[in-house]
Amino acid sequence: MISNGNTAKQISELMLDVFRQVDESVDMVKATCSPEESAAYQKAVGRVAGSIVMDVLEPLYSQNPSLKPPNWNE
Repeated sequence: MISNGNTAKQISELMLDVFRQVDESVDMVKATCSPEESAAYQKAVGRVAGSIVMDVLEPLYSQNPSLKPPNWNE
């Protein structure tokens, strides 16, 4: 996907930050919205998070294994 090590590192950091922010948004919705809204939001966010992991980070780490976080496969 990205062979330039510096660029791959920057993309990894950015995507992990986006992933964390998306995850944090689920907690916010759970705390402030109805269970129905929360469930619908979690489903939508799951698709976004899944794409970040499967379509961006997994291919990135496959080509740049040294960038993979230590707890990535847990």
